[in-house]
Amino acid sequence: MAQEYEIEKKNLLTKKEFETLREYLKLEEKDFSSQSNTYFDTGEFSLKQAGAALRVREKGSSAELTLKQKNKNVPGLLETNQNLTDKEKEDILNHTVFPQGEVTEQLMASLQISSEDLQALGTLYTKRASINWHEGEVFLDHSQYLDTEDFEVEIESASEEAVNKLMNKLLTPFSIPVRQAPNKIARFFNRKYAQ
Repeated sequence: MAQEYEIEKKNLLTKKEFETLREYLKLEEKDFSSQSNTYFDTGEFSLKQAGAALRVREKGSSAELTLKQKNKNVPGLLETNQNLTDKEKEDILNHTVFPQGEVTEQLMASLQISSEDLQALGTLYTKRASINWHEGEVFLDHSQYLDTEDFEVEIESASEEAVNKLMNKLLTPFSIPVRQAPNKIARFFNRKYAQ
């Protein structure tokens, strides 16, 4: 089963702060790639209530189905990933028919949710660049969804202590304040409900 724990920290940025960090990290336009995330949940938002999220990510010519879940015993999120064929991706996006595999097994085993109860909620488009930086990886994201755009920096590393240290090391020299950064699906839904 393709699963891993992800220790990450995010910080929302203004457009100017985003450009400042992009220049500091020497990231050029060619370093950014486009991806889209189409999110799914039940009509009763069972995944959201369980602290989980399900998405199809399209990046270049590849597509991946990912289930993210909170885990009480480990910081971070448990990710279950499943690569999709073109036909599987089209079946999900056009007909909400999910393939058998690690993700649907995990939905049933840990959340008691059938893939037949899922529906598409919308798509968020992101331009993302990443770079290895000290003992972690830094991601700069520019996202567009509904009538909104936002900017964020995300850092992944081996521990909570490491991501906090790296985030402080990156933001402090530019006097960028620490801002709460709900995950992308939460920001998408907050904007959807505000409309």
